[in-house]
Amino acid sequence: MATANAELDTFPRLLLHHASVRGDRPAIREKDLGIWHTWTWRQVFAEVRTLAGGLAELGFGRGDHLGIVGANRPRLYFAMMAAQALGGIPVPLYQDAVAAEMVFPLDNAEVRVAVVEDQEQLDKLLSILDSCPRLEHIVYDDPRGLRHYTAPQLMSFERLQELGRERAATRHLEDEIERCLPTDTAALFYTSGTTGDPKGVVLTHQALIRAGRADIDMERLTDAEEVLAYLPPAWIGQNMFSYVQAMIAGYCVSCPESADTVMLDMREIGPTYFFAPPAVLEGMLTRVVIRMADAGWVKRRLFDGFMALARRVGARLLAGAGGIGWGERLLYALGDLLVYGPLRNALGMSRVRVAYTAGEAIGPDLFVFYRSIGINLKQLYGSTETSVFVCVQRDGQVKPDTAGPPVDGVEVKIADNGEVLVRSPGLFVEYFKNPAATAEVKDAEGWFHTGDAGFIDDAGHLRIIDRARDVGRLADGTLFAPKYLENKLKFFPYIKEAVTFGDGRPYVAAMVNIDVAAVGDWAERRNLPYSGYTDLAAKEAVYELVRDCIDKVNRDLAADAKLAGARIARFVVLTKELDADDGELTRSRKVRRRIIAAKYQKIIDAVYSSQDSVEFEAQVRFEDGRTGRARADVRIWEVRRE
Repeated sequence: MATANAELDTFPRLLLHHASVRGDRPAIREKDLGIWHTWTWRQVFAEVRTLAGGLAELGFGRGDHLGIVGANRPRLYFAMMAAQALGGIPVPLYQDAVAAEMVFPLDNAEVRVAVVEDQEQLDKLLSILDSCPRLEHIVYDDPRGLRHYTAPQLMSFERLQELGRERAATRHLEDEIERCLPTDTAALFYTSGTTGDPKGVVLTHQALIRAGRADIDMERLTDAEEVLAYLPPAWIGQNMFSYVQAMIAGYCVSCPESADTVMLDMREIGPTYFFAPPAVLEGMLTRVVIRMADAGWVKRRLFDGFMALARRVGARLLAGAGGIGWGERLLYALGDLLVYGPLRNALGMSRVRVAYTAGEAIGPDLFVFYRSIGINLKQLYGSTETSVFVCVQRDGQVKPDTAGPPVDGVEVKIADNGEVLVRSPGLFVEYFKNPAATAEVKDAEGWFHTGDAGFIDDAGHLRIIDRARDVGRLADGTLFAPKYLENKLKFFPYIKEAVTFGDGRPYVAAMVNIDVAAVGDWAERRNLPYSGYTDLAAKEAVYELVRDCIDKVNRDLAADAKLAGARIARFVVLTKELDADDGELTRSRKVRRRIIAAKYQKIIDAVYSSQDSVEFEAQVRFEDGRTGRARADVRIWEVRRE
């Protein structure tokens, strides 16, 4: 095995290092049937050794792509490690993608071997074999439901490892690891495809390790950290925190039993290092609001009172700011005992030392809420093409409306048109098999054109306004930044998703998805019967509830000289949820504006007319892949803009 003095410049060498210097320390855990199972670094290396031997027996080798489809599972991570150890390239795909969405990346990457989690993912790949003729082997982890499957491409995980045991008894793996270079491709991540087919982002060992290590050094992360891997492994954000940085620092990653048990599992693990996109934080806040709405009068008054105090002083105390009186400090300490501490525990964040949010812009109100209760939540800015880390907020320099200064070694500048440009050691090599797309975003001087509009403030912090292509102006010249408005709307627990329109228009309009859990609870407490989402979304009382939320957003906007003219004038509550399966959202839940604008053009035209309702029909896709039509009469409401 490698020694501690080895050059740790590739992931296989990092694995060898950890197996040598901290072999008995936990590397990864998985909860199964309520019990946590743990693999040490030495056990992980043993698993990877036999798995790599099996892949080699299948003819998998240097430069080959290995498809990975499933949730966070130790064996899928082992497969990634084994592929890299052989000089291959893992290609993680979104596990909730429908089969048709997997055809392009599998075919584009010429995947011959894929490792999947269970029957659901296996069925998807079997259904598209005709469209992916290069796919020769599908290895599955969970055998439940597969007893009578006879397709010749199928192989169990155990069978693959059995194939590799003879080769594993030799030095084949160590020899392959020695051949790995830091400039070799480490992974191929496909973008979310907000404007078309996804693009394969080619990232090297060197790029990922340099980016991850810069943040580890800044946050002083150690091998004692605990991380919960609960987001899609196909997303670069999850991959950075649960794979790249874990492999660098040597800390333990825990895989929850299922998506339904994440909050329970998080409380059991008590992560010290946490990452969540805004949508997850919004969901957590919604659950808090629902629980407090159902609480007794005394608890609600206590919560409301101490949260008002937290909004005034909590974030300042966390940042170590002065000017806070001893009276407020003592009251906050009491609040920490009675409210904030129990709330952090309910959220599973009692031990969190560093928490990040990224992936989408976060609303300032939501961001301040978490910091006000003592959670060291910070924003970072980056993308798949930059190996995540471009700008990160430092402790003591946290602002709700910026992403912080550039990470060490990263350069950021603003182009004449306001676009953010990045040059970084973590920058991608190219878009796989797409030189034209690469040339569009990566210039001769090595600057990556992010497509985001922003500016650098007087303190050197980057502030992102929106996607450059989405920022516009109303007919009267008022600045229109749709994402900013949408984030303010989504701070309210009753609003799950929002899409705003206004570029070139006389006023701003919004389409809203309600949060059925929060609004359903609200309706039940008011004895308001409903039969489902469509029925609930159409009720007049729900429209009034949404209008109250928009009124509050408009009052906030009225105080902003630049955005006062961008207050929302009219809105609709959609009678169907925006869905990734319908092409309206990406798999990372980013809004596909062009698709939504085309699909809901009839509603948009009605909103910008004198109509007070519009009959609308849309195609929806069911979980089994079938499609149907949804018809509804959608009402259009006015909003006060005084």
